[in-house]
Formats: sequence, structure tokens, C-alpha cells
Amino acid sequence: MPSDPTPRVLITSAAEATIDLLRDEHGPLMFHQSGGCCDGSSPMCFAAGEFRVGANDVWLGRIYGCDFFMSASQFEYWKHTQLTVDVVKGRGASFSLEIPLGVRFLIRSRMFTAEEADNLTPVFDGDEYPNVAP
Repeated sequence: MPSDPTPRVLITSAAEATIDLLRDEHGPLMFHQSGGCCDGSSPMCFAAGEFRVGANDVWLGRIYGCDFFMSASQFEYWKHTQLTVDVVKGRGASFSLEIPLGVRFLIRSRMFTAEEADNLTPVFDGDEYPNVAP
């Protein structure tokens, strides 16, 4: 019997608590990690649909009810790692929704084991995502 796919993205309980606060104010949420300007490769939290994704983005999974996307170019660097979304005190320099709370989301990562890498959750580009992702 095959095991469940290895998730590409996880989340800490502290980040879940922050998402609960943000959901109360903003409704459904999503994450995008660009690797570009502002906080560099910090994950940014938006109201669902506020950030438009497309073919240059990759859907990596869902964490705590939030879709998680990454730019395709950033994914090339991170595709061999499992990401964990966490939150720490301090103000980031981004447009992410958590900034007014005095915290910022960040990524912790580790390399997949060979066994995990053979059984990863599939990814979809941003154009494919609405039609194929769970």
C-alpha cells in the first residue's frame, strides 16, 4: 500500500495562530514566495486572490487551509527541500498581512531524504492550479 505523498510545505503551530488572527480580519488567505524584492525569499501572506498567480508561479501545496505558491525561478533552487512556514517577532519589509502584528513569516528548510524525494506531492504551475490542484 503506497504511503501518502511527502508534503513540500509544512507550518508551525505559531504560524497557524498568526493565520487565525489574520483570517478573522481578512478572510481566506494565500502565501506567495518570490525570492525577489522586499523581504527577498520570505513568504508573503495575502488575502486569497489578492496576488495573481500565473505560469511563472508554482503551487506547492496547502498549509492550514492556505494555498502556497512560489515563483518558478525560486522553486528551481528550493525544489529539493521541505519548507516549513514559521513566524518570529520583528517587522519585515514587505506587503505581507502579518506586518502590523509585529511579526513576520519566514521559511525554515531541510533537504528531502531519498525516500521522501521519490514520493513528493505534485506541483502545478499557476495557470494549471485552479483546474487540477485539490
